[in-house]
Amino acid sequence: MLDMSDPQTLTVAKGLAVAVWILLILTAERAAPAVSRRGGWPRVLRNAGLFAVNIGLSRLAVIPITVFATGMTLDWRPAWLDGGWVLLADLVLLDLWIYFWHRANHMVPFLWRFHEIHHLDEFLDASSAVRFHAGEVLMSAAVRAGVIILLDVPLASVLAFETLVLIAAVFQHSNVRLPAGLERALSMVIVTPSIHWVHHHAVRADTDSNYGTTLSLWDRIFATLSPTPRTAEMEIGVERAHDGGFLALLVRPFLPRRDRG
Repeated sequence: MLDMSDPQTLTVAKGLAVAVWILLILTAERAAPAVSRRGGWPRVLRNAGLFAVNIGLSRLAVIPITVFATGMTLDWRPAWLDGGWVLLADLVLLDLWIYFWHRANHMVPFLWRFHEIHHLDEFLDASSAVRFHAGEVLMSAAVRAGVIILLDVPLASVLAFETLVLIAAVFQHSNVRLPAGLERALSMVIVTPSIHWVHHHAVRADTDSNYGTTLSLWDRIFATLSPTPRTAEMEIGVERAHDGGFLALLVRPFLPRRDRG
């Protein structure tokens, strides 16, 4: 019998659910692709390898850091402050935090060294959503711990947010063809593929825009929404850089090179 009160068990269950969601989206992408060209299975397996590393890291470090942070909160919330509306507020606040964290990963050269691994993917599909360097995952967990402590965020809200972010990320990176009217309507509220693919455009002005993770309103509020429309011919990746093999991606952030200027 699974102990669903155990954070480790909940995280494993969340990971399995997201893996199933990725497989479903990957299937839908092949049935109704938005862009006809394909990235190929080698890159999907490479992305899956990075995901596997991060699943292991989650059990060893991310979960303990998160549980520690939720146990060290400032405890300023009154007892009556509970329920669905508080959960919604937590999700919005955490989404705002991740907008600024994502933006920092583009602006701070040291952080970009790790976040670049995500952007080096030269095609986008559901597997791109879990393609992150372990260093970025670890730093994100450490910074988020401070946010959790300051905002007195309970573990349930953190787990709900993590699940929401993963589901949203798989959707926004996907190569699923959506009706234009539906995608346009959705983009007024949430980040859709048409918005996020521009963020992965191999042109720095677009790469350094569209930072939203779940809600699309932050880019509008903070004037970071790119006017560039998504097109089928749009080149994906990083200017003057190319994707590498699995081991090359793991060591790339630590190699001496000229930082982003």
